[in-house]
Amino acid sequence: MFADVCERVEDMTAPGILTIDLAALTRNYLDLAARMAPSRAAAVVKADAYGLGAHRVAPALYAAGCRDFFVAQFAEALALRPLLTSDARLYVLNGLLPGAEPACAAHGIIPVLNSLEQVANWRAVARRLGRSLPAALQVDSGMCRLGLAPEEVARLRGAPQMLEGLELLFVMSHLACADEPANEQNAEQLATFRQLAASFPDIGLCFANSGAIFLGSEFRTGLARPGIALYGGAPTGGAANPMAPVVRLDVHVVQTRTVPAGARIGYGGAHVTHRETRLATLAAGYADGLPRHLGDRGAAWFGETRLPIVGRVSMDSMTVDISALPPDTLKLGSPVEIIGPHQTLEDVATAAGTIAYEVLTRLGHRYHRIYR
Repeated sequence: MFADVCERVEDMTAPGILTIDLAALTRNYLDLAARMAPSRAAAVVKADAYGLGAHRVAPALYAAGCRDFFVAQFAEALALRPLLTSDARLYVLNGLLPGAEPACAAHGIIPVLNSLEQVANWRAVARRLGRSLPAALQVDSGMCRLGLAPEEVARLRGAPQMLEGLELLFVMSHLACADEPANEQNAEQLATFRQLAASFPDIGLCFANSGAIFLGSEFRTGLARPGIALYGGAPTGGAANPMAPVVRLDVHVVQTRTVPAGARIGYGGAHVTHRETRLATLAAGYADGLPRHLGDRGAAWFGETRLPIVGRVSMDSMTVDISALPPDTLKLGSPVEIIGPHQTLEDVATAAGTIAYEVLTRLGHRYHRIYR
């Protein structure tokens, strides 16, 4: 009973409630894993599991059968290592900065080697320890972000001793346009990746991200690394989203008022009313991950009614037009929907002129989080 009271208090002291559906998350993972079969699906849990809490997300995915987890930074892997049993494999996408290699080896974490310098540093630790160390090797198939360039791959091919002491688990690369099925760069990168990976004929492949799982069987080889699709985001643009929604965000009303025609709303007087208007101020703003560009473009929802955001989004609040609701519908503490059944992550992102990834990863920690 005490816990219930505490949760109710936290509900009403936070600006809103962020509900994270772990059952939907695991359904999404199992769906993606089934699409990958007989190959495997990993889970990308970088950036605190896209902002949703890696300490809750990673164990839930492990319970669903996932054994391969990708983070971006070594510190993220260190934080996750105690939460997962030893058969879980943790990969660091950015590889290791100089000096982190001994700790990485000691904790059984697997670096993704993106340069010849990282290869040499990891090999030096293996030699000092007198044992083989696991790694993944990333090649640049055309995104020009991370990975060995073709000439560096050729150097490795000509000097295989550079990889002595390393147990390469996968050769991997990353697609730049996987969410655009018609983009010709996908086929170009696939061809380049196959050509570069041929230098390591006995090593597994790791290529597909969320969107690539839906591009065709030729992309679904070895180990896939879905990210946004796990969390309910659309893996492919311009098509129906096959993933179950994972996140719902409701924000509380902190004030309602009626203003006359000609009233200036928010910073800079950016919105001027053309008629008498009823307004509600909501208790969240850009410090809570709601982009400033939602002003005069985005909306909240109450039931089936859209409530346009008027004026600029502030750091800790924003204002919506509630004139379409019957008077006294919303009161102090009433919740309105920001992300939910009436408005998806993609809807919010489109209104803000950004992408679902950014909206999701910016959702702040001032919300009361409920894991279902």
